[in-house]
Amino acid sequence: MFSFFKSKSKPAPEPDPSAPVPEALQPVTPPPAIESEAVTTPEPVTETAAAAPRLGWAQRLKQGLAKTRGRLGGQLSSLLGVGRKIDTELFEELETLLITADIGMDATQALLDTLQKRVRREGWTEASDLKAGLKQALVDLLSPLQAPLDVTTHKPFILMLAGVNGAGKTTTIGKLAKLYQSQGLSVLLAAGDTFRAAAREQLQVWGERNNVTVVSQEKGDSAAVIFDAIQAARARNIDVVLADTAGRLPTQLNLMEEIKKVKRVIEKAAPGAPHEVLLVLDANTGQNAVSQVRAFDDALGVTGLALTKLDGTAKGGAIAAIAQARPIPVRYIGVGESVDDLQPFNAHEFVEAVFTV
Repeated sequence: MFSFFKSKSKPAPEPDPSAPVPEALQPVTPPPAIESEAVTTPEPVTETAAAAPRLGWAQRLKQGLAKTRGRLGGQLSSLLGVGRKIDTELFEELETLLITADIGMDATQALLDTLQKRVRREGWTEASDLKAGLKQALVDLLSPLQAPLDVTTHKPFILMLAGVNGAGKTTTIGKLAKLYQSQGLSVLLAAGDTFRAAAREQLQVWGERNNVTVVSQEKGDSAAVIFDAIQAARARNIDVVLADTAGRLPTQLNLMEEIKKVKRVIEKAAPGAPHEVLLVLDANTGQNAVSQVRAFDDALGVTGLALTKLDGTAKGGAIAAIAQARPIPVRYIGVGESVDDLQPFNAHEFVEAVFTV
C-alpha cells in the first residue's frame, strides 16, 4: 500500500540510528548483492551555528577543496617555482604530479600536450609560466561540463537519481529539494529505494525538514513507487519530482537490468521522462568514478552528474578524468554537510579554488 508523508509545522523527531527498524518497515527479501549503505540523517541547525557568520560560496568551495588543493595546487607551486627552467625533466615531474592527483593518464596527456604547444607558441622558458597555462588548460577541459540544470522545461520535471551504494543519493535529494524550493518551485520526493527501510526513513526526515511530500511504500517495487509519485505530482500540480533509487554496483548485471526497468516505467508514466538522469558520484572513489560514469551511462543514458563529498578527499582531480573520458555535464558539486553546500558546477571557480594556495 502506498503512503504519502506530509510534513507538519513541527518537525518530526529524527530516527534513532541505534534503534532496531520496526518489522513492518523491513524490506521483503532484499537482494543479497546490495550491501547496507550508511545513513546520514540531516542534522538540525543549532542556534549557535545559525548565529555564526556564513561564508560565501567561493570561500566554502576553497575550504571544501582544501585536500585536493594540498595535493595539486600546493605541490605545483613548489614544482613550478621561480628560477626553474622548462625542460623535459620538468614535464616528466609535472606528469607524475597530475597523475597522482587523480587526473588520470588520458587527461594528463591532453593537458601536457596543450601546455607544450603553448610553450612553443609563446616562447616560454620559465617554469613559473606553466602554472597560469595549466590553469587555463584545465578550465578549457572542464568548461564543457559546466551546464546548469533547468528544471522548468517540463511540469512535472522528473529527475531520476542513480549511483553505487553509499554515493550519497538520498542526501543529495534532500539538498536538491531545498535548492529548488529556494527557487520558488514545489517538490515531491519518491522513495524508490525500496530495499532499505532506513533509506525511506531518511527521505521522510528530509521531507519533514523541507516541508515536502514523500511518496513511499513499505514493500514492493521501486518502479511502482516512482510511477505512483508521478501520478501524485500531476494531481497536485507539482513542479519537480525527485526519484530515489537503490544503490547498485555496475558489475551487478541483474540490478542494472532492474534500474533500466525503472527508467522504462517512468517513460510510460510520462512520455519523454525522465527529463534528467542524474548519476551521483562519491569523489572519494577517484578514478573509479570514471568507470561508474561509463557503466551507468551505457545502461541509462546519464544526462548529468553530481559529485559529492569533495570536502573529504584529495581526489577532486578525478573530475578532469571524467571530462576527458566522457564529458557529461556536472550539474552539482558538494563540499560539505549543510543543505546549501551543494551548488551548480562552475569550471573557473573550481580551478581557482584548487590552485589558489
